[in-house]
Amino acid sequence: MSSDAFWMRRALRLARKAVGWTSPNPPVGAVIVKNNLLIAEGYHEGAGKPHAEAIALAKAGREAEGATLYVTLEPCDHYGRTPPCTQAIIASKIRRVVVGTVDPNPIVNGRGIARLKEAGIEVVVGVLEREAKELIAPFAKFITQKIPFVTLKLAMSADGKIATKTRESKWLTGETARQFVHRLRQEHDAVMVGVGTILFDDPQLNVRLVRGKVKQPMRVIVDSQAKTSPTAKVIRSADSPCIIATTEQAPAERVEQLVKAGAEVWKLPADSTGRVDLLELLKRLAERNIVSVLVEGGSELAWSFLKQRLIDRVILFIAPLLIGGRDAVPAIGGEGFDKLQEAARLSEVRLRKLGRDFVLTANVEKA
Repeated sequence: MSSDAFWMRRALRLARKAVGWTSPNPPVGAVIVKNNLLIAEGYHEGAGKPHAEAIALAKAGREAEGATLYVTLEPCDHYGRTPPCTQAIIASKIRRVVVGTVDPNPIVNGRGIARLKEAGIEVVVGVLEREAKELIAPFAKFITQKIPFVTLKLAMSADGKIATKTRESKWLTGETARQFVHRLRQEHDAVMVGVGTILFDDPQLNVRLVRGKVKQPMRVIVDSQAKTSPTAKVIRSADSPCIIATTEQAPAERVEQLVKAGAEVWKLPADSTGRVDLLELLKRLAERNIVSVLVEGGSELAWSFLKQRLIDRVILFIAPLLIGGRDAVPAIGGEGFDKLQEAARLSEVRLRKLGRDFVLTANVEKA
C-alpha cells in the first residue's frame, strides 16, 4: 500500500464516523501529514459545523506549512454556512493536497481543485476513489438528481420468505442482525415502510439498539388510503416526525384522526394503480433535506420500488431457515418481471456472516 493510500484510508475511516449525521452535506474526513507523521485530523460532524479540512488545519496550526493534506472529498470553493475550505488551505501554506474524489455538487465540481492548483499547491486526485465515491453516494444522487438515495433492506429466510403463511415474522434473524439494522436506521435520514407492515407488526421504526449518541430518522408510512391506526406505535413514539403519505382517495375523517394523533399527513398524486406515486414522495422528501431513505418493507412496497427502478442499494439479511409454502410472504411481491433480461442486476456484491445470519450488500445496476 502506498503512503497516499494509507493516509487516505485513515481519512475515510474518520469520515465514516459521521455517516447519517451530516445531511444535507456529505461525510468528509481529513488528515494532515508531515514527514510521514500524523500532524492533525478531523471530520465534518454536521451541517453548519466546520468542515473536515478546517478542523484539521485548526489543530495543526503552523505545523501545516509544507505538509500534505489528505481529504476524502474535493475542498469547497464557495461560501455556504461556512467559508471556502480552499482559502484556509492556501493560507496555511499546505504544500500538497491529496483528494479522494471530485465533489459532484455542480457549484464545486473541480473548482476547488483548480483554485488550489492556481495557488501553486500540488494536487493529486483519485486516491481510493471507489471507496470515496461509495461514501458519498447518497449525497451525489441527492445533489444531482434532487431525490434521496434509496436502500432496500429485507430480512428473509434462505428460501426468500419474509413471513410464514400466517404472517409470523418475529424473529427471522438473530440479535446481532437486529442491532445492525438499528445502526442502519441511524445512518439514514428516513425509514420507510408500507401500511401492511404497520397493520401487521406495529413497529416503532426508531433507533434503540445503539449505544451512545443516537440520531432518530424520520419515519415514513406509504398508506394511500390512510389505514394506519392513530394509536400505532410509530405515531405514539415522538422520537422524530412521522409522515403518512396518502392520496386524495384517503377518507378525510381518517386523515383528520392521524393529524390529531400527531402524524404529518402528505397528500400526494396517485400512480396508475391508485397507490402513492413513489417518485413524487421521494421528491417531497428531498425538499425536507432527506438525503437517504431506508426502505424496510413490506413485500409490495419493495416490488413497487423495484419495478420503478428507484432502488440504489440492497441489504439482505438471510436467516438459515427454510419456510416454504406458496402462501408464505415473499421478500419481494408484486407481479414480478416477465423476463430475466428485465430483472434488476446487482453489482459490487458482498456477503458476510453476522451472528447466525448472513448479510448480502450490493448496488442495483441502473438500466
